[in-house]
Amino acid sequence: MSSRTVIRHGLVITASDEIHADVLVEDGRIAALATPHSQSWTADRVIDATGKYVIPGGVDVHTHMEMPFGGTQASDTFATGTRAAAWGGTTTIVDFAVQSVGHTLREGLDAWHAKAEGNCAIDYAFHMIVSDVNDETLKEMDLLIEEGVTSFKQFMAYPGVFYSDDGQILRAMQRSAENGGLIMMHAENGIAIDVLVRQALARGETDPRYHGEVRKALLEAEATHRAIRLAQVAGAPLYVVHVSATEAVAELARARDEGLNVFGETCPQYLFLSADNLAEPDFEGAKYVCSTPLRPREHQAALWRALRTNDLQVVSTDHCPFCFTGQKDLGRGDFSRIPNGLPGVENRMDLLHQAVVDGRISRRRWIEIACATPARMFGLYPKKGTIAPGADADIVVYDPHAEQVMSAATHHMNVDYSAYEGKRVTGRVETVLSRGEPVIVQREYTGRAGHGVFTPRSTCQYLN
Repeated sequence: MSSRTVIRHGLVITASDEIHADVLVEDGRIAALATPHSQSWTADRVIDATGKYVIPGGVDVHTHMEMPFGGTQASDTFATGTRAAAWGGTTTIVDFAVQSVGHTLREGLDAWHAKAEGNCAIDYAFHMIVSDVNDETLKEMDLLIEEGVTSFKQFMAYPGVFYSDDGQILRAMQRSAENGGLIMMHAENGIAIDVLVRQALARGETDPRYHGEVRKALLEAEATHRAIRLAQVAGAPLYVVHVSATEAVAELARARDEGLNVFGETCPQYLFLSADNLAEPDFEGAKYVCSTPLRPREHQAALWRALRTNDLQVVSTDHCPFCFTGQKDLGRGDFSRIPNGLPGVENRMDLLHQAVVDGRISRRRWIEIACATPARMFGLYPKKGTIAPGADADIVVYDPHAEQVMSAATHHMNVDYSAYEGKRVTGRVETVLSRGEPVIVQREYTGRAGHGVFTPRSTCQYLN
């Protein structure tokens, strides 16, 4: 069945342009843009976007649905998490399939396909967490790239779980230099951090705030520096995830000034929350335990500056929710047992629009860091991340004037608290199309599990 939708009278915002235009959607793709009133298009569905923004659907390239961690698993399934993403104006996620030590990449990827297939409200893709570097794993990396899984995450943290040593990291980077893949790095010195954790617990320092105090900014910076130099030795590109600290930003900026293919991402929690949240009394700080940890507030200025200067290119969520009751409270009396992760997939686009309202970034930079650059970084552009003829019709009609208060009472993520409880923001998603199909219409959910499909990716488009 052929279908046509016209979105009229909106301000179309992409990473490069802002134009008043009507948008024609045919059979799931954007067919044309035209100046208002210049075309008498007929359509099955007409959406009036007068006074609204028409923006590309958000691309969140760092989520963890159904992620096992610390004896439990993330509380959002692919069904609930992708539905919540749509409510927040995100129409594509890239989640992390996990290789367990002693198992193959294929086993991990197949397990994540089984979790996601038929359950997603929006389109999805996968990165591969590489936990066990060996000759067979390195060969498998080549095969996964052929299937459109073109990025591989390694951890300098979590010894005994995901940790890779420098030799394993170097070998994987050397392979990615050959096959075109992109290594994503969790850059924290996990060996040193574990020493500090044991020492803190021995002193009786068990509250959530000590999670932030032992995971020192200098150990993030040291690991970031080491990852950059290993990538330089291997001749490979590098993408550092969830950058949280001034000192780590400085390492990335230095590497980029040297002309290295080094990229960095931060997350809304580092831009809007701080170590003050970790120190909230009565174990409330556990809600804010994630790694890298929330930093003292003074780090925020460096992150915003880096987003403006393009030393950080992407804002993703690292969405990995655990309920306060029954999951976060596993760590009462021992902060090291608190599951690491925050909910946020529904909040990212709105929080970044608030940054536009506050004058921290421009409207086009909002779309660049939340839609276009993540799509280019991970081989999804121009299918995703823009509004242009031929692109998938992943479109959000966004009301820049609507006000809302973020709250667990009104969000759609499957978690019993909001990291931004009570925060007032200006701007709200009104209508969402995924490949031309309405998922949210005038703040009513009309989507369905199974509409979202696996989307193979090309390699990083900043290296072509």
